[in-house]
Amino acid sequence: MDRFRFGRSIRALRQRRGWRQLDLARRSGLARSVVGRIELGQIGRIAHDDLVAAATAVDGQLALDFRWRGEGLDRLIDEEHAAVVDQLVELYRAARWEIAVEVSFSKFGERGSIDVFAWHPVVNVVAVNEVKASVPEAGGTGIGVDRKARLAPEIARERGWTCVAVARFLVIRDSSTSRRRIGEHKRLFASAFPVGGRDCLEWIRHPSARAVSGLIFLPDSRPAGSTRRRTARKRVRPMRSGSIDE
Repeated sequence: MDRFRFGRSIRALRQRRGWRQLDLARRSGLARSVVGRIELGQIGRIAHDDLVAAATAVDGQLALDFRWRGEGLDRLIDEEHAAVVDQLVELYRAARWEIAVEVSFSKFGERGSIDVFAWHPVVNVVAVNEVKASVPEAGGTGIGVDRKARLAPEIARERGWTCVAVARFLVIRDSSTSRRRIGEHKRLFASAFPVGGRDCLEWIRHPSARAVSGLIFLPDSRPAGSTRRRTARKRVRPMRSGSIDE
């Protein structure tokens, strides 16, 4: 993040509203001196939460940008994500579900994709699976999965899948760091995904016509110290009503 650009942006948005630094300080819950330092780009000793508060007060959003060896980090994260997806797909296939990976949708002005979309042809339930290589922000992730679950019956119908209930799962690559971060926000995650991992896996093996929502940890199946070559996949796009993938 360019700290000077961030500071100038905060100042410009403050002035656009006709606010003094004291006004922004009151609305963000910060000291006026902190606001002044932010606008000057002097943010080295300012807590991240305080920077978020200043950005939010002017209707902005703060995003961190971390880079490592060009695109190398993106490839590494992508490989970790793909490894979890591969494991999850095998779990569903073993339980005789039909699977679609990276299902794109555009419904009622809402766009996105479902990492793993699964349908059980006997029970006629679908499962929306959000896969993460690391622990995401609880609130934003819950909202995103809710949105996909809400649209899931229509997405399923376009694939020719009968849907009587929708399950929603957050699937995370297991690690001590992931478990620690979940523990730090236990109430938030428990509220959004109340069913435990073992019960979620049992439901996948023996599904019922009821909606469930839970969090699943899956171990990294790659050998230690190795990287895994991502299996080539085609992005699945919305299909016409009544058609089914071969």
